[in-house]
Amino acid sequence: MTFLKSIAATVSAVCLLSPGLFAQARAVNYDESAVAPYTLEDPLVFANGEKVRSRSQWPERRKEILDIFQREMYGVAPPKGEGIFLETLEEGSSLAGQGHRRQVRMWFRPDQTGPKVDWLIVTPGNVDGPVPVVLFLNYSGNHDVLPDKEILVPDCWMSGLFGEVDHKASEATRGRFNRDGEITVYPVGALAARGYAVVTACYCDISPDPNSSEVEDGVKLQDRFAYTGVFDLWGPRDPSRDDNTTSLMAWAWALSRAMDMIEADPALDQDKVILTGYSRLGKAALIAGAFDERFPVTVPVQTGGGGVPLAKRNFGETVGTEVVSFRHWYCRAYDKYADKTDTMPFDQHLLLACFAPRALLVEGFDQGWFDTKGEYLSVKAASPVWKFLGDKGLPKGEWPGDYDTSAIGTSLGYVRRAGEHGISAIDWIWTLEFAERFWNK
Repeated sequence: MTFLKSIAATVSAVCLLSPGLFAQARAVNYDESAVAPYTLEDPLVFANGEKVRSRSQWPERRKEILDIFQREMYGVAPPKGEGIFLETLEEGSSLAGQGHRRQVRMWFRPDQTGPKVDWLIVTPGNVDGPVPVVLFLNYSGNHDVLPDKEILVPDCWMSGLFGEVDHKASEATRGRFNRDGEITVYPVGALAARGYAVVTACYCDISPDPNSSEVEDGVKLQDRFAYTGVFDLWGPRDPSRDDNTTSLMAWAWALSRAMDMIEADPALDQDKVILTGYSRLGKAALIAGAFDERFPVTVPVQTGGGGVPLAKRNFGETVGTEVVSFRHWYCRAYDKYADKTDTMPFDQHLLLACFAPRALLVEGFDQGWFDTKGEYLSVKAASPVWKFLGDKGLPKGEWPGDYDTSAIGTSLGYVRRAGEHGISAIDWIWTLEFAERFWNK
């Protein structure tokens, strides 16, 4: 499947990733000279104006920042709940005998009722002891990641983002992300050969993701399906609150539950986990990594607005388009910034700062809608926190060109490429090299 090549030239493709955008007729800026001056909050200054003066004060400032993002953007982080209860559905040989496959159903109640999430775990077959892990959510089913006929086709409701028919996954797409010509690749075999396990689940198994343009029987599907799945664990939503849990926060919560599972699995190394994902699932990985300090390395890829890029730049995707097309991703408190980003008491660099001193690599690409320059500036604005905590932070220099890796440091980095929207082979190479350099520093 081919994603958008140019926002300006391919309106239909824009609607695929940002449904309802052009229907709302919001102006989109792609002119750097039209970016108005803006002011960013200092991540090392408390909201009351006092400076963070010691490393021991950073956790307090970090908590303050995360509270802002819960209150103003992503909604409250859900409780951990009763725990996770795992059921092995199937296991066997994979990758032509070079790997082992397990399908694990994760329940959240001891009686195994209510919401559940099916995880695919693939471990290398020639490595003893706990192995490092690559963790990500996938868009359309675990069976799309590997061609193994035993991998279950999910039965959850899907939005149709990847061509699902009647909101259901099908056998026809089995192993698609191991096929030639795909923009996104999940190189499970290559990862296993390098000694990595892969842990993944379909994000719609956690909570569906309806497009804003989808209506059935006069009802928007976002209203009908968005807050189902794991949302059933947390009781009815309170319509009087403007900080209710959002879909992005729910997907991030599920990634933390995957970390619970990794910690309990003797075959997996909890100290060497790479958390990644692209587009909306890059946002989910970003949020999970920011809130959960157990993730040592996080690599969000091409997150777009509401992820890594600075909102106050008003370049490409903006708050105004986010809250219209993706209402279930953001809490209602965020609406007030739709055309008033200058009034925001925060921006995305503060979220990035919450990773310090852990490892964070931001990967972008040359598509104006995703504002990869805004990503770089966001990383740069967060870098002083790494330095404050004793790390080198982002390497010195200007915004690097395509495939220029000079801005990848040992704990914080940025890199971009040409091409189309998805995780490509070069993205995976950058990811592994960054993680291994961080672990070996």
